[in-house]
Amino acid sequence: MKKEADYLLESSWEVCNKVGGIYTVLYSKAEKTKAVYGEKYFLIGPYLPGKKVPEFEEKSPPPDIQKTFLELEKQNITCYFGTWAIKGEPNAILIDFSRITDQIDSVKTTLWEKYRVDSLNSGWEFNEPIIFSWAIGKFIEEFSKNCYGKIISQFHEWMTGAGLLYLKDTNPSVGTVFTTHATMLGRSISGSGRKLFGEMENINPEEEAYKIGVHSKFQMERACAKEADIFTTVSDTTSMEAEIILGRKPDIITYNGLDMDEYPNFEDRAVKHKMAKERIKDMIAAYFFPYQNFDLDETFIYYTFGRYEFHNKGIDTTIRALSKVNQALKQKKSNKTVVMFFWIPAGTAKTKTEILENKAFYDDMKTAINRHSMDIKRKILNAIINKKAISKIKLIDKEFEREVRRDVMNFTKEGQPPICTHELYGENQDAIVGTCRAAGLNNLPEDRVKVIFHPAYLTGTDGLLDLTYYEAMVGGQVGIYPSYYEPWGYTPLETAAFGVSAITTDLAGYGRWLMNKTDQTKKCGVQVLKRYEKTDEESEEELAKILLDYVLMTKKQRMNLKLDAKRIADMSDWKTLVEHYIEAHNGAMKKAEQR
Repeated sequence: MKKEADYLLESSWEVCNKVGGIYTVLYSKAEKTKAVYGEKYFLIGPYLPGKKVPEFEEKSPPPDIQKTFLELEKQNITCYFGTWAIKGEPNAILIDFSRITDQIDSVKTTLWEKYRVDSLNSGWEFNEPIIFSWAIGKFIEEFSKNCYGKIISQFHEWMTGAGLLYLKDTNPSVGTVFTTHATMLGRSISGSGRKLFGEMENINPEEEAYKIGVHSKFQMERACAKEADIFTTVSDTTSMEAEIILGRKPDIITYNGLDMDEYPNFEDRAVKHKMAKERIKDMIAAYFFPYQNFDLDETFIYYTFGRYEFHNKGIDTTIRALSKVNQALKQKKSNKTVVMFFWIPAGTAKTKTEILENKAFYDDMKTAINRHSMDIKRKILNAIINKKAISKIKLIDKEFEREVRRDVMNFTKEGQPPICTHELYGENQDAIVGTCRAAGLNNLPEDRVKVIFHPAYLTGTDGLLDLTYYEAMVGGQVGIYPSYYEPWGYTPLETAAFGVSAITTDLAGYGRWLMNKTDQTKKCGVQVLKRYEKTDEESEEELAKILLDYVLMTKKQRMNLKLDAKRIADMSDWKTLVEHYIEAHNGAMKKAEQR
């Protein structure tokens, strides 16, 4: 699709600032967007003093940007120009708004008088992005005086919305697009455990927002949705939600995608999967084998990633479904084991001492074996060359036997492995730990479903798994994301992009999109769990069946699902989906020209 504007200025709190899913949208889309707008594409984000920004490479600004910077400096707003060090290297502008925070009361007064945004008692979590986005508006206003061409300004979420409202009054020639990725009110209602899609049509959004305490953010979001030239959401589910809660039906749905060129091909995936799977199995052995034993060759690695939103992310549903799988496998007297990883960050003090000890002893045994392996290989080779029976050769000497026996004694412990790897603040009140115990997932020897709650970020240097987020993702076999509230849901898409089977739901934007793209009556690489107009118990039963079926499949069937997962993921390439954004920009440009 041909663009109508010359410049695109795209603003978000998550430009060069990884705090949530919008970061993934921006960095994965950047190269394809730049291919359309070239060097006239600028991403605008916050400059946060004291926070390192390794992804930002500062450079000398071009003349029109430099002139704008100088004018803003007179207003106590400092701007930095450079490139975002990601694929495509798009231009990035970071705005330091720290010297205008004293203007917050004046800004909030304006927002109240013109747009009825009630933020009198709001705190810093509201005030900070508001003053930042007000500075964005000032930047775009000044930039429009110094450049030659048509400008589109794209604003993501309420955190940049004040900039959109500022422009509406000061420079209506700039076309504006507002994208909400999730409504504040909808997320809050769902997070409280209520049935959003059952209540939505019967609630008064304004009253509900005040009850919950999100009225300032809700009113800002609503004002931006109504005042933008073009309003977009990222999924059909959020579209339904926005129409009722924000009072405007989105003009276009800008579905989320990924840059599939960034993900490995089949051969590379196989290598990465094998490496990561071995690392994960090492952790499983170190975690469980001091207390009990099971066959690692008959062990399946399930996992989930995400924010600690116990109900919204379907963590509760996952645990109760796994409990049913555990009971079913025990009844079948199966020799197969499922190890479920909850890679969900939470408040932690430190890694549990017993877990670190177990890993240390396990690593010692591996080191000892590696040290003697060359000698064993030499003995086997000599036997082959001399045509001797390998079974009659003494491969292990007494020194090695004593060393291994000592290591095994140190490694073996009484008791049972814990549910969580770390010492949690308030572990006895933790929802994941408590629900696992209540569901009978206690890591007992007879349990066929074992759980590991790993509440630390996967940086590759955590001292236990030592894999990054994506390395751990490619090493598993099923990614489980049965969200009750999920505006889009990148994790199942990312999981599938690595050729790993994934589960999403028909209440997630991605899952709803897939229902129109895949035949869900058959087993798919990405399975859409039914949660819309279903009870929690019905969803748990269906999820349990999907998870149990995977264990009972043949190796060939599981391989076919891996291939199908990658095929499905490839349908979400930005090469195609970026067109929706261009359509939104063109629509906003047309409206701006008509003013």
